[in-house]
Amino acid sequence: MCDHPSHSLQSRRQFLEAGLGLLALSAVAPRALAEMPPKQNTISPDDALKRLMEGNARYTANRIDAKDFSSGRAARAKAQYPIAAILSCADSRVAPELVFDQGPGDLFVVRVAGNYLSNDSLASLEYAVGVLKVPLIMVLGHTECGAIKATLSELKQAEPLPGRIWNIVDAVRPGVIKAAEAGGNDVLNNAIDANVDYNVLRVASAQPVVSEAVRHGSAKVVGAVYELATGRVLVRKAA
Repeated sequence: MCDHPSHSLQSRRQFLEAGLGLLALSAVAPRALAEMPPKQNTISPDDALKRLMEGNARYTANRIDAKDFSSGRAARAKAQYPIAAILSCADSRVAPELVFDQGPGDLFVVRVAGNYLSNDSLASLEYAVGVLKVPLIMVLGHTECGAIKATLSELKQAEPLPGRIWNIVDAVRPGVIKAAEAGGNDVLNNAIDANVDYNVLRVASAQPVVSEAVRHGSAKVVGAVYELATGRVLVRKAA
């Protein structure tokens, strides 16, 4: 039995509308995908560190990659997938995105004078690891650090400090006291290294978020020191 002409026409119209709908979706979907930033944080901790060090090599050689900062801005407004979190000193001469030749959305940076771990900075690092899934945390110290100098001076001869600067000295002191007591001709650099190592261990063992990620191998914590005079980053140890 043949279909009624009106039924046949309605079927063809519905088929045509469905086809046009699929074509519209297929045209929109690529644009929607293009507006999302790439999930670059799915790399291993070692690969993330390699990317940082390759960027630092470009920076020290003054051959940084040209960047179009407007490109991808709309995509970054929708999501972020940083490859590393950096616990860095707040020193104005240390700029992690420049030091590692990375762009917006590549690094999750937490900065405080003396690059020490506090409850607030730990909360930020836990967010980076637990929510953003960064594979790498770097504790980044630097040469000629004023916070370390102030702490060494306080250990040698305590003097009043203005405002709440004492909070920095109190936080840095546990990491540098052994280096200060050891003395020597290079006590400042030894204390800077010791402060980095101390906070690497604190970050890596911080429960439950970071320590679990380290235990499962989904994240690594490393220490490094940035040389102000050369621009080089020297990686110290991993946890």
